[in-house]
Amino acid sequence: MSESEQQTRQAIKVRQVTQIHSNWNEQERGEEGKFSFQLILDNGAEEYVIRPTSEDADVLIDLFEQTDTIYFDMERGVLIFGDVSAR
Repeated sequence: MSESEQQTRQAIKVRQVTQIHSNWNEQERGEEGKFSFQLILDNGAEEYVIRPTSEDADVLIDLFEQTDTIYFDMERGVLIFGDVSAR
């Protein structure tokens, strides 16, 4: 990758979430597990993993289903949902 391309990639702070992969890991047998969501950004240009609590994961799943367009602010670690009132 050229230096110019690398600078352009670093300059992009907000990317569109194009895929979401979910995961649950067992921590210890009989204990609560941990959820994570792998965000695929701009068709694979970047990836980012978030690890919400189980309560937050439940809300996020609802929001993922309610909007067609989701963005992720790489610098601030913020998910930005499109219009969730249209459905």
